[in-house]
Amino acid sequence: MKSNFAYLLLVLFFVSGCASDNEAKDQVQDIVKHFKKEFAPDKRVAIFDIQVASKKSKLKITGETNLPDIYQQLLDSIKSTEATFEEDIRVLPDAFVGEKKYAVGRNSVINIRSKPKHSAELGTQGLLGMELKVLDKEGDFYRIQTPDNYISWVDKGGITRMDQSEFESWQKAPKVIFTKNFGYVYADESFNQIVSDITLGGLLILRETNKNSFKVEYPDQRMGYIKKDEAIPYLNWLNKLETTAANVETVAKSMDGFPYLWGGTSSKGMDCSGFTKMVYLMNGFVIPRDASQQVNAGKVVDEELDFSDLQKGDLLFFGKKATKKKKQRVTHVGIWLGNDKMEFIHASGNVHLSSMDKNQPHYDEFNKNRYLGSRRYLGVIDKQILPLKSRVSIKP
Repeated sequence: MKSNFAYLLLVLFFVSGCASDNEAKDQVQDIVKHFKKEFAPDKRVAIFDIQVASKKSKLKITGETNLPDIYQQLLDSIKSTEATFEEDIRVLPDAFVGEKKYAVGRNSVINIRSKPKHSAELGTQGLLGMELKVLDKEGDFYRIQTPDNYISWVDKGGITRMDQSEFESWQKAPKVIFTKNFGYVYADESFNQIVSDITLGGLLILRETNKNSFKVEYPDQRMGYIKKDEAIPYLNWLNKLETTAANVETVAKSMDGFPYLWGGTSSKGMDCSGFTKMVYLMNGFVIPRDASQQVNAGKVVDEELDFSDLQKGDLLFFGKKATKKKKQRVTHVGIWLGNDKMEFIHASGNVHLSSMDKNQPHYDEFNKNRYLGSRRYLGVIDKQILPLKSRVSIKP
């Protein structure tokens, strides 16, 4: 009888211990979920991949994040539960990256992919001279973060990595910005031998101003020459830049006919949000990357969805409307041109003009039927609409 009673007590002890362990695990998982929802709901712009598992009589917390302050707050919150745990969370960038935690785009366009392999989906693109944070490394690919905080992978051939001193020198150096849609950097002022191509918005260090050219330096220290009528010193361009609705239209129409490319954000090819992003970049603003992000910036306009409240330069969003069971899903974006033809310009198939007026030959019934609403960016102060004049750059 005593033996059976002792066995029962032992069983109760283990059941009680398991219940306690499960409660602790559930509690910690709830804390992790809360932090992810509060501080890193969008995995495109923040890394917060944390797992909680049971390991004997304690919890094992593993994963990675690029948010050091939030990581420390997370640990403090978990400690307050008095749960017994050990953690192995990588705070990126870590020692695996080394001292070269920064990079600059070295090709006319750099392809930034969803995974560290060439066959992975194109997530976005960067331009020559774009400043980047380096967060991680896998094989020949680096996980990087762009000035609009987009996080993904680029192969080593697309970037020049730098330590803090090299990166600060790059940032301080005077630059030129390429203002034509397409062109070349040449080996000398005869403009015969090509060093590389260059596209709209590309940046290089200005080393000399000559009669017909700018002598420029790449982030990897190659030298070349740009025709003087195809570029302008960056600060001159920025100081003269007038961000007006008319200029938004001018820049947008200059891209008419550009090819559609999923993930593209350059004159070599662009998707719908890559197009709006490039138009606003050449008007002096860094805006969110994707349409589903752009819809959360700026000021809501045209709440009646009848186009009467729109102004030239507003962004129009399209997709699937909300139902009782599903949230609204934004899948497309364009720019309103505000004329008597009710025209907007967008990248779909290629960059082209469409109309919301059924009497126009380029009436777009498909997009009119899936119109979700609009946002105004011009004249709006928003932390997601970053003016270049406020020195938008990666901070060492």
